[in-house]
Amino acid sequence: MIVRWGTVTTTNAALPQILDFAAWHLEQGAHRVFIYLDDDMPRAQDVLSAHPRLRVFRTDAPWWEKRGGRPARHQLRQGANARHANNRKPEVDWLAHIDTDEFLLPVRPLAEQLAALPRDCLCARVRPVEALVPVSDVSETLFKACPADQRARQRAAQDCFPTWGRHLSGGFLSHVAGKLLFRAGTKGLGIRIHNVTLDGLDNPGMRALPDTELGHFHAGDWDHFRSLYRFRMTQGSYRTELKPQARTTGALNLHDLFALIERTGGEDALRGFHTEVCTAQPDLIDRLTRHGLLRRHRMGLESLRARHFPGAD
Repeated sequence: MIVRWGTVTTTNAALPQILDFAAWHLEQGAHRVFIYLDDDMPRAQDVLSAHPRLRVFRTDAPWWEKRGGRPARHQLRQGANARHANNRKPEVDWLAHIDTDEFLLPVRPLAEQLAALPRDCLCARVRPVEALVPVSDVSETLFKACPADQRARQRAAQDCFPTWGRHLSGGFLSHVAGKLLFRAGTKGLGIRIHNVTLDGLDNPGMRALPDTELGHFHAGDWDHFRSLYRFRMTQGSYRTELKPQARTTGALNLHDLFALIERTGGEDALRGFHTEVCTAQPDLIDRLTRHGLLRRHRMGLESLRARHFPGAD
């Protein structure tokens, strides 16, 4: 049985980032890459639409007028667009609902993994690993992983990240829940960021995909982190109403943690946090290795982009 899979993504990222994302997943065997452009991006639309395995949608004012108006929160727009991809005439058997800073990292063909799932499995979860900013060798991307067990996760976080680990689930700045692939064309499927629902049930028949992780380029270097920081504090993954990631007594949510860091030490202290938690410092690499939580991947994104989109950027 041949299983076809694809990705569905809503994005306003710069064209080179979208091209890296698309090229990587095409190289991994994606049959379709569905891109929903969240801003007016005519150049990106032209370049991406020219590729036969991409499906590109411009979610402009007329698009949202047909759908009852544009949701103010980007998370709701993501869910709406993923549902649109699911409800189209199916071109794939499975869809991964992920962002352009998230890269599926299978250790064997993803199609084989999906083909082995039982028929009653409606969705499959991939667990995240967070990319570390390189400090020397840029030919290899290092990722930090975290244990699935909550207690082991917190012990590892506090050992690997001694200053801030008590506030960080597994030492992550972003989600530890991972993302889902779901069977495309499932009628009535509700799609959120990390879960799906059907007939009142959450994630029916969900299985884990242990041979695939989700490489999340959440923080990037200091300039990248700082460029997204204020948005994330007000509207994104650091906003004030979110619960603390860690379940330790006295743990702060990320909004309060960053506010405390800025209040006590300003931007220099915030940069110090970024250095400890987000960069591949030798001592952090040693600690992650000791816990079995270091991942290494040679991505080669520049060459993949040139192969799949020659001259595009």
